[in-house]
Amino acid sequence: MARYEFKLPDIGEGIAEAEIVAWHVKVGDIIGEDQQIADMMTDKATVEMESPVAGKVIELAGEVGDQIPIGSVLAVIETEGADRAAEPVDDSKDERPLADGAVEATPEQAKEIPVVAVEQPRPVPAPAPAPRVEPEVAHKEPSGAHVLASPAVRARARDLGIDLAQVKTAGDRIRHSDLDAYLLYNGGTVSPRGTAAARPDETIKVVGLRRKIAENMQEAKRRIPHFTLVEEYDVTALEETRAMMNADRGSNPKLTLLPFLITAMSKALGEWPMLNATYDDDANVITRSGAVHMGMATQTPSGLMVPVIRNAQGLSVWQIASEILRLSDAARTGKAARDELTGSTITISSLGPMGGVTSTPVINRPEVAILAVNKVEDKLVPVDADIEVRKRMNLSLSCDHRVVDGWDAANFMQALKAYIENPLRLLSA
Repeated sequence: MARYEFKLPDIGEGIAEAEIVAWHVKVGDIIGEDQQIADMMTDKATVEMESPVAGKVIELAGEVGDQIPIGSVLAVIETEGADRAAEPVDDSKDERPLADGAVEATPEQAKEIPVVAVEQPRPVPAPAPAPRVEPEVAHKEPSGAHVLASPAVRARARDLGIDLAQVKTAGDRIRHSDLDAYLLYNGGTVSPRGTAAARPDETIKVVGLRRKIAENMQEAKRRIPHFTLVEEYDVTALEETRAMMNADRGSNPKLTLLPFLITAMSKALGEWPMLNATYDDDANVITRSGAVHMGMATQTPSGLMVPVIRNAQGLSVWQIASEILRLSDAARTGKAARDELTGSTITISSLGPMGGVTSTPVINRPEVAILAVNKVEDKLVPVDADIEVRKRMNLSLSCDHRVVDGWDAANFMQALKAYIENPLRLLSA
């Protein structure tokens, strides 16, 4: 038998280390060649690591959440035949033979081996007769401190919210039949207090993309003095235009409001470019972008990602709609390229019909502004001398007050209004 060291390869230019976000094998597993071993993440890209050899996994580098340097050993695999590809593992480790040819775990492996307390067997009493359901039958009620029950009975009682000290039994320990009788006596309720059983607490380790999101949000709130401006818009005419265009869209993707809003933002940013900027607060340098690279906050199974629509100012509404579909799908399936997830100059965030009445979005650092789209609502509003039902929507703009003044933000929102409430002007070249 030979040992094969599988070292973490260079999985990105300039990357010094990667985070373990998932193990797909464990020590002792027999694996095949090209079988997936682990998922490693660098920045916002997740890479699948596959074994170049078949054999038995005898060592793993760390736990989920650990950072592994490029070139270090990720896994050690025991293979048949001579070591043909890897550097040998140091065999000087203290391994002492145990029974049946097993090997005592190394200190590193021992950390991963759970200690299980085994209950010593006790004499099993003769089965007790099942309790009858008539209330007048005498039952023994054990003390709460000395309730005897099997782990399965305890688990069921816990799930049902039953206090075992309140359960009567004719035997020496509580059985499932005693729980059934208790439920019958109590009219089918699961708790003397009439409350539903609580689910057990769950501990979730913050790793991978979720950890990076947490770090980015924390840095954004810590370093950026946010202010948020909310404005209401009449989107009645825009919704009518959207419906008309969708009715005659041919092979084009179905239009939502988002492509129109991105088009409006691109035009308004041409008039108020201070919002289309990034701020390097370490170097004290503001860079105003000549192009609009629109970040699009997208929810994925792994967490929030921000794919980027490049040069949005030069795209039509139809082209923007196509890019939204393409980039959203790439982000959700983990196929987005690195350059599709970086380089945005401003971000738009939309939850569609769940968007709420208003919001206070957090800026995607190092950008200086982000726009959140809230839901469309039908409202009674005065129009001339009459009252009409109009479709209204709030937009929430958060800005970095070190770079963007309130005057600039307010003027930008009014420029948006001129485009959003006048679709002919919005769609003109």
